[in-house]
Amino acid sequence: MLHFRLSMPRLRSSKTPNSATGSKPLPPPDFPLATMPLRMLLRSLFIATISSKRYLLIPALHLLAFFAKPGRSFLFNVDRNPVLHALLKKTLYNQFCAGESVQETKACVRQLKELGFQGVILTYAKEMVFDHKARAELQESVDLERAKYGKVAPECSASIEEWRLGTLKTVDLIDEGDMLAIKMSGAGPSVTSAFANNAPPPPQLLSALSEIATKCADRRIRLIVDAESQHIQPGIAHTTLSLMRQFNHGADAVIYNTYQAYLKSTPAVLAHHIDAAEKEGFTLGLKLVRGAYMHSDDRALIHARKQDTDDAYNALAQGALCRRIGEFGAPDADARRFPAVNLLLASHNKDSVLAAHRLHAQRVEAGLPTVPVCYAQLHGMADAVSFSLLREEGAEGEKPGVFKCSTWGSVGECVGYLLRRAVENRDAVLRTGEEVRAVRREVGRRLGF
Repeated sequence: MLHFRLSMPRLRSSKTPNSATGSKPLPPPDFPLATMPLRMLLRSLFIATISSKRYLLIPALHLLAFFAKPGRSFLFNVDRNPVLHALLKKTLYNQFCAGESVQETKACVRQLKELGFQGVILTYAKEMVFDHKARAELQESVDLERAKYGKVAPECSASIEEWRLGTLKTVDLIDEGDMLAIKMSGAGPSVTSAFANNAPPPPQLLSALSEIATKCADRRIRLIVDAESQHIQPGIAHTTLSLMRQFNHGADAVIYNTYQAYLKSTPAVLAHHIDAAEKEGFTLGLKLVRGAYMHSDDRALIHARKQDTDDAYNALAQGALCRRIGEFGAPDADARRFPAVNLLLASHNKDSVLAAHRLHAQRVEAGLPTVPVCYAQLHGMADAVSFSLLREEGAEGEKPGVFKCSTWGSVGECVGYLLRRAVENRDAVLRTGEEVRAVRREVGRRLGF
C-alpha cells in the first residue's frame, strides 16, 4: 500500500501575474470572454449558432450518430476519408478535443493554461457507450473478442492492454497539479460485461488501475473515475471505492469518484461512501456532476424535473462545503464525524458554481470548517462560466482553481464523445441563450458594433 501526501496545487493570487502570460489588465466586467483567442471565439460562435437552430442541429446530430457507428466503409470512415476527417477536425473536434497527437495535445494543454486555467483534466477517448437495453449487443462484443483472441481473451484482454497503454500515455501529456480522467468502459467488453453482470472485474483491469493510480500518485496528478451508464456504474463505483481505500491517505485525495446529481439514488450512494471514508479513515474524492447519460440511462432512475436535479446538485455541493451531509457533521450530539473530503464541482451552471465559490470563500474568511474545492467545465463549452469564475476572488485574494476537461485521440476514436458533447451543447443552448449571447457580445465588441 502506498502512503504519501499529495499537495493540492496552490491557487494563484489575483495579485500575482500569470507566469505564462505576464501581467494583463482584466477584461471589461461584462465581457468575460475577452481573453479568448479570436479563432477559438469564432469557432465557438459557429458551433453555438448551429446548436441554437433546430433545423441545422437535428440533421447534424443524426449525421454524427451515423459516423459514430463502427464498421463504416471508407467513404464514411472519419479516420480514412481525408475530406470527412478535415471537416470534423476543423469544426467539432477542435472545439471539444485536445488533439490527435502528442504534439497537438500538449499544445492545447499549454494554450488553456496560458488563458488562466489552473490546469486541465485530460482523458483518453477510447470508451464504450451503450443503451440500457443493449445487453445482447454487449454479449456479442465479448463473444467477438473471444473468437478473435482465443480462450485467453477474458484473462488477457487485448482491449484492456490497449486501454492501459493509452491511459498511461495520457498521464505523460499532463503535469503536476493536472488531472487524469478515465472511463473504465474503454477497457473493453470483458470489463463492461463483468460490471453489467455484477461480477468482479478481470484481474488484468485491477492490475492496470493500480499501475495507473501509482503513476498518478508519483507524478502528483489526481485521477478521476468518470461516471458511466447505470448499466455498469455500480461495479465502477465499487472498484473506485477500493482504489480510494488504497491511495487516498492524508488530507489530499488522489482518486475521485463521480456522482451524478440527476440520479435519485445519488444521495444514498454518496452517504454509503462517506460512511466508508469515516469508518476506514481515507479521504473521499468527490466529483459532482449533474449527469451526462440522459439519452441512454433508464429514465425512471432520473429526477422527473430539471429543477429537482438542480436542487439535488446544490444541496450536495453546499452540504460538502459546510461539512454536513445527512447524519454526518450535523450539529446534534448524535451526529457522526464528517470525514476528509476533496470536492470537484464540474458544472456548466453559472449560478451553482458562483454560489459554491462564494460560500467557500465566506467560510474560509470566517474561520468555519470547509473542504478543498475546485471547479471544472468541458473544453469548448460554458466558456462564459469558466472565465467568470476566473474573475472571482476568494479569501486573501486567491483565485478559484478552474480546470478545463478535454479528450484526446483520433477523430474516429472521439466521434462518440463528440456526439455526447453536441447533444449536451444542444440542451444547454436550447435551455438558455446565455452562452451564445456572451459569445455574440464579445464578437460584437471586437468588431466594434
